[in-house]
Amino acid sequence: MANIKSQKKRIRTSEVARVRNKAIRSELKTVIKHVKAAVEAGDKTAAQAAATTAYRKLDKAVAKGVIHKNQSANRKSGIQKLVNTL
Repeated sequence: MANIKSQKKRIRTSEVARVRNKAIRSELKTVIKHVKAAVEAGDKTAAQAAATTAYRKLDKAVAKGVIHKNQSANRKSGIQKLVNTL
């Protein structure tokens, strides 16, 4: 355990950030699964709607610094390729 006051605070704040980032990453996985499920079901409108939601979540994750903008771009590209198969 740290003895320095600023380091103790840093430990607390980094824990809060870690939990928040984990929740955001988990939500990203969930919305991408919704897109894949809609594509497998063959429902184009649901897949497009799920993709739009996924794009928004990815953009917000980039804005909060949870993922890198290039990772977001790669994921969006993969999602769009899936939707385009319908």
